[in-house]
Amino acid sequence: MVICRAPFRMSFFGGGTDYKAFFDEHGGSVISTTFDKYCYVTARHLPGFFDYKNQVNYSRIERTTSVDEIQHPAVRETMKFLDMKNMYVGYDADLPARSGLGSSSSFVVSMLNAFYAIKGKYVDKKRIADEAIYIERVLCKESGGIQDQIATSFGGFNRIDFHSDGYSVKPVIMDHKRKQLLEKNLLLFFTGFTRLSSEIATEQEKSTKKSTADLLEMLRLVDAAEQILTDRHSDLDEFGRLLDHTWQLKRKLTSKISTDFVDETYEKARAAGALGGKLMGAGGGGFMVFYVPEDAQQRVKQALSHLLYVPFDFEDEGCKIMYYVPEEYEVGGQ
Repeated sequence: MVICRAPFRMSFFGGGTDYKAFFDEHGGSVISTTFDKYCYVTARHLPGFFDYKNQVNYSRIERTTSVDEIQHPAVRETMKFLDMKNMYVGYDADLPARSGLGSSSSFVVSMLNAFYAIKGKYVDKKRIADEAIYIERVLCKESGGIQDQIATSFGGFNRIDFHSDGYSVKPVIMDHKRKQLLEKNLLLFFTGFTRLSSEIATEQEKSTKKSTADLLEMLRLVDAAEQILTDRHSDLDEFGRLLDHTWQLKRKLTSKISTDFVDETYEKARAAGALGGKLMGAGGGGFMVFYVPEDAQQRVKQALSHLLYVPFDFEDEGCKIMYYVPEEYEVGGQ
């Protein structure tokens, strides 16, 4: 049996520039971090005395006699990709899925890592990220960027740069106290509803050409944000003001990114003292993060008391095997 976890990610700047249609021509960059809320995957081979060959537990329970019958696209395609048979796969998580924190990619990354462990193979973080991108974007044909798979596999507070022939991951080097202050000044809230990010991503992909000017400005903000984070003499509050700038640009990309509820919530937070913030992920719902100086945090929490406040800490480990017991098992035919 193997239990693997992968963290959720929080993307601050550059979202949308990680779409292939954009970065192949212009390059792309994001600044993001992973934090201490996780997706967990349990995987093991099923013994042969059941009348089904595979069991997948998530929001529903699937029991099938072949891999092709599995309805969950990511599980089906990952099992086929690695030739996994006669499997139990269980999903659990600290936060709800479809909420803008890269949960689907955390799931695929964690599942890949677990399956390789069952096979007795060590696979590095880059290979896990690359294969998760291939499974989601090619095999499952889901629209979207490629930052989530990389962020959740590598872990940490990073700048990820995208170009036509690959990507690179560079830790954002911050003074320890500065990083602690940034963490303290970020407040995370759950809006109470979720959405299917691939539908919004499809709309965003269609609008990439007409949104090029805004995306190029969002790309420029990555450099500006990194400069603020790494220069201990600069005003960290500028990070919050840049968040406001990038959110105003992002919400223009398609009409589905924001909603009246999100706009009203954002304005309440700003009126209470938040310097900036954004909706996580593709948009439409899920989690919102705000940069709030300490003296305004209680006011913002009161203004957003209709939402669930979620405390968090940054994390640096990325995808990780939590429990491993090798199996002595011979897989029969399907």
